[in-house]
Amino acid sequence: MHGVGLADEYPSIKHEVDLKTRGYEGTVEPGMVICVESFIGEEGGREGVKLEEQVIIDDQGVERMSTLPFETHWL
Repeated sequence: MHGVGLADEYPSIKHEVDLKTRGYEGTVEPGMVICVESFIGEEGGREGVKLEEQVIIDDQGVERMSTLPFETHWL
């Protein structure tokens, strides 16, 4: 997950395996927009698809900003 932007995309939330070498302390607060990404592809393969959703953090948790569904018939 990461913030929205063209440079650095702060905050950058690392996977647990990368936390020790590339992570840093920080706080996710209401009003922040975070991009949640998934890369789906064959292990060891060269191609895949990156799916990304933007969510806004609020006092109750997160709210998905997009109202468009994924093209599930492509899956």
